[in-house]
Amino acid sequence: MARGQAFELAQRLGERAEAVCRRYLDAGRRCGNYWQVGDVRNAPGSSMFVRLRASPRAPAGRWRDAATGETGDLLDVIRESRRLSSISEALHEARRFLSLPQIELSRALTSHRATPSPDALRESARRLFSMSRPITGTLAERYLRNRGVTAFNDTAALRFHPECRWRGDANAPPEARPAMIAAVTDLAGRLTGVQRSWLDASGFCETTFGKAPIDPPRKAMGELYGRAVRFGAPGEVMAVGEGVETVLSLRSALPSMPMAAALSAGNLAAMRIPNGLRRLCIAQDDDLAGVRAAMTLADRAAERGVEAIILAPRYGDFNDDLLLHGLGDLRSDLRRQLYSRDAARFVGVAA
Repeated sequence: MARGQAFELAQRLGERAEAVCRRYLDAGRRCGNYWQVGDVRNAPGSSMFVRLRASPRAPAGRWRDAATGETGDLLDVIRESRRLSSISEALHEARRFLSLPQIELSRALTSHRATPSPDALRESARRLFSMSRPITGTLAERYLRNRGVTAFNDTAALRFHPECRWRGDANAPPEARPAMIAAVTDLAGRLTGVQRSWLDASGFCETTFGKAPIDPPRKAMGELYGRAVRFGAPGEVMAVGEGVETVLSLRSALPSMPMAAALSAGNLAAMRIPNGLRRLCIAQDDDLAGVRAAMTLADRAAERGVEAIILAPRYGDFNDDLLLHGLGDLRSDLRRQLYSRDAARFVGVAA
């Protein structure tokens, strides 16, 4: 009964999808038949797409986060954007938005969909990471080397699983595929989630750069918001960026600088800043979401008394720069953008 009410409310919200987005995802904007925003918690960016009109493939209101692989409906949007603790609260808020009379909901209702709890997702993430092995000598290392990465110090956050399950949609049977597993941790070092990047088992492919030819080739699970994939212990100076490949490209030029990968533009803007940090180097992706995320994080750092330097690539991101122009040119570009004392300390040659 209660689940039927949730399904009906999700349908009604879908009929007013754009109005729901304007209310609960006001950090985003309309783009054609979609509403674009950083994530389901209303972070700035463009990783998440909400369908505004129904199609033969999907109803209005369905959304997908391209960075994490998460999907859902507008009830999830209401719950996550308002940080509500239960689905019953989300149903109450949805009825208020739709100007419907409130009804008594079953106390036993915990979810309108058969989805794992956050605790279960965190435990699944920890179990998957523990079942994986270090990347040395694996397809994951070969993939990163094909992306131009040369720095493999402090990469304990990356592991390899030869048969990680991938499922195209909820009704399809799972497939076992090789994957790079990245540990997402909080500032205390606790593993709260993982990102799975499925790889082309045949090796490097020019059209996919070694990623598996599937959609999506990456998915994340667990608690991600404000967390990151970390390389090296944070000190007074550190660098952050969106993707693992982008950050490892920077580390190839700055191998002793601590760094962290946020995995998406929305999460970069929301990254938690460690205590004791004096200067934060932000690797900006060259797109609208990347620019907004970098500026948002720089503003948040300034509020904490942390100096922020935005590092700009020549092309889409620093992995593009590394692949197109090589490590020597990347070092030269970074020397020009870093403070001279940081260039001397981390690059090895003063600007």
